[in-house]
Amino acid sequence: MFGVNPIKIMVIIAVVLLLLGPDKLPEVAQKLGSSWRALKRMQERVETEVREALPDLPSTGDMARMARSPVNLLNQLADRAEARDVSAASTAGAAASASAEPAPLRTPTPPRSVIRSDPATSPPDPSLN
Repeated sequence: MFGVNPIKIMVIIAVVLLLLGPDKLPEVAQKLGSSWRALKRMQERVETEVREALPDLPSTGDMARMARSPVNLLNQLADRAEARDVSAASTAGAAASASAEPAPLRTPTPPRSVIRSDPATSPPDPSLN
């Protein structure tokens, strides 16, 4: 991300030593370390509170993987929705078979991108190019 290689790290350390001097460096390092620990504790408290409020939330590692691969996340969500639809359809199908009257058939509605009032005046679909 930042492209920090060993040479850049050595240059940063040299500049810090020149600016702070060897006598101030331990104090600054201690303050940075304590600030980092406080930040980590705050992060853990926030994460604990969020997990208590939303128990179904995926783990932090899972969320990081999802953020790196949003297409994979969308595929997982589509699979979950499809599984939920299948289970709802099977439940509805069992209830419909138990009743005396068959369920009315519904015609599927085409997506909005397919519905056009006049094909001659509609702009061409860019996905067909």
